[in-house]
Amino acid sequence: MFEHIRPAITTLACMTLLLGVAYPLTVTGVAHLAFPDQAAGSLVRDDTGEVRGSRLIAQAFDGDQWFQSRPSAGDYATVASGASNLAASNPELHTRIEQASANLNGQAPLPMQLATTSGSGLDPHLSPEAAAWQVSRIAQARGLPEVQLLRLVEAHTERPLFGPAVVNVLALNLALVDNPRFTTQ
Repeated sequence: MFEHIRPAITTLACMTLLLGVAYPLTVTGVAHLAFPDQAAGSLVRDDTGEVRGSRLIAQAFDGDQWFQSRPSAGDYATVASGASNLAASNPELHTRIEQASANLNGQAPLPMQLATTSGSGLDPHLSPEAAAWQVSRIAQARGLPEVQLLRLVEAHTERPLFGPAVVNVLALNLALVDNPRFTTQ
């Protein structure tokens, strides 16, 4: 009987070492060599070297003076990422959309991106239209001309080869802080 079990145990040990240790270490090493920024989390640092966020993960911004990300079903926690999976007929979804609209000063019509979560709940991008929709609120809170903020949205609009144009909310908000033309109140 041991003659039948021994090859199975040997195969299990070899596959564990090969696929559970060697392969992940090789892939991680190649990723760090070929794409060092992305492999390290695409972190955004300020002038002092402090991490301000990641270009790949949305985060919450409090106050009318900031561009707001899409809502997050997991409160922007990467461990609990995911959509809410609420059906269109679910009263909780309607309540959450009404609350999101109220949090954004009840302006209408509210772009659906600002009221609904993404599939992961951590999407850091908005459409340029959803970002531009927020400009009047931010301009009023900061005492800036709307045209200046619209130019900022346009300057931070990414147009990938495939897919729609997007704006990274963290990059927009950092531009509001880092650019001397913009004041933080």
